Amino acid sequence: MYFAALLARTEDGWEASDTELDDVETLTDLADLAREAAVDDDTVVAFLEQEDAWFGVVRVDGDDDPRVFISNAVAAQRSSYGAMLTDELLGRDKDVEDELDSLDLDGTEDGEPDAQDVTEQDTEADTPVPAGPLGDARLLEDLGISEKELLSLDSDALGEIADALGCTEVLEAVR
Repeated sequence: MYFAALLARTEDGWEASDTELDDVETLTDLADLAREAAVDDDTVVAFLEQEDAWFGVVRVDGDDDPRVFISNAVAAQRSSYGAMLTDELLGRDKDVEDELDSLDLDGTEDGEPDAQDVTEQDTEADTPVPAGPLGDARLLEDLGISEKELLSLDSDALGEIADALGCTEVLEAVR
């Protein structure tokens, strides 16, 4: 079971909303959802958690590229939303796997891809998932959570992050 919430920074503090991830298939989709929740292009932090197995934090600041941190990449890779974030961080392209599945690689069809294209795709798909944290562990430093603190969080990570951001009550309202 997933928990997902968006925290949007405002002049008066933070506003939280739980979010449905049904239409989110890529990091871009999640970033767009965060931008819709933003107030005056200010910071939005998306929290994702799966039953204390892993948590992820995605930070979106205006039109900047989203910054992502995952607490346990191996555990996250076993879930659809975790895999989406992990693959993005590792530079894997989901479309590459779909293209490979649709190709007839037995050598009997015309228009086969160049050997170099297949080699690049195979290498990209075979990028190992590192054990432990993955991503930008410094994404919350200016909000009061150092890299060391973020890396040390475990079972109630989202609660501790909310405490540091000063929005525990706001997050609890959507939990």
